[in-house]
Amino acid sequence: MNTADLRRILTACAGEDESISLSGDYLDLEFTDLGYDSLALMEIAARINQEYAVAVSEEEMIELATPRAVLDRVNELMVKAA
Repeated sequence: MNTADLRRILTACAGEDESISLSGDYLDLEFTDLGYDSLALMEIAARINQEYAVAVSEEEMIELATPRAVLDRVNELMVKAA
């Protein structure tokens, strides 16, 4: 997974909240600061699981506080699965 893939998923899971902006350096901002709530994080986990066939639980998504942490974890899981 690369940053463009992650941005696409995050944008799709933002829903109708137009206050969420993924422009600039967003990778190290916490999801709460970006405007994502627990429902959006659950949706992100579901999409990652579906698209990349790696299991990121909803609980783990909450612990992965930033987009960079999610990106790193998904890539780690993909390497393990290969």
